[in-house]
Amino acid sequence: MPDFKYENEYNGLVAGLDEAGRGPWVGPVVAGAVVFLNQNINPYLLSHLNDSKKLTSKRREELFEIIKTEAKEGNLCYGIGEASAQEIDEINILEASFLAMKRAVENLSIKPDMALIDGNRLPKRFVCETRCIIKGDALSLSISAASVMAKVYRDRLMKEMALKYRGYGFEKNAGYGTKEHIEGLKKYGITPEHRKSYKPIKEIISKNM
Repeated sequence: MPDFKYENEYNGLVAGLDEAGRGPWVGPVVAGAVVFLNQNINPYLLSHLNDSKKLTSKRREELFEIIKTEAKEGNLCYGIGEASAQEIDEINILEASFLAMKRAVENLSIKPDMALIDGNRLPKRFVCETRCIIKGDALSLSISAASVMAKVYRDRLMKEMALKYRGYGFEKNAGYGTKEHIEGLKKYGITPEHRKSYKPIKEIISKNM
């Protein structure tokens, strides 16, 4: 279970960073940034945070709302950042993920001294010092909270997108290449939100040229 071990290695403000949406064929990649300002945090939140992929959708939604409440009470702050499908196509998904993380940090109400980033790659020229932690969302409470914020925020975006682009199942598949999504592509073609640099979408474009 995640704890504050990594955060406690540093003096100053430490942000956890994680992203959601590298794999989908459509929509933005979203990053979350969370800084715990003290450890007077709702114990339910601390005991239930984990890698967001290991949590049910219902539990993620519940933790998302608790994190927002804790932010209002001044116990933590969070920021969300996005990089669009167009930006993903222009600079690649890794660089777009780092761009979303940078925007998430810039959207925090305070500037952190250190950012703990989930994964094994670090961005160049970031807004503060950085450290990557493999499987960080299962080890660091800050990263785990950021993971929940990014995932829930992006899932909600995709549900909104499903109302605009019907027939792809975005409300259920979050833009991943499911059977319903593929059927929607065959029937309706690509949307402006599809990532044209991704192989399955590239193939559809080339077939229709």
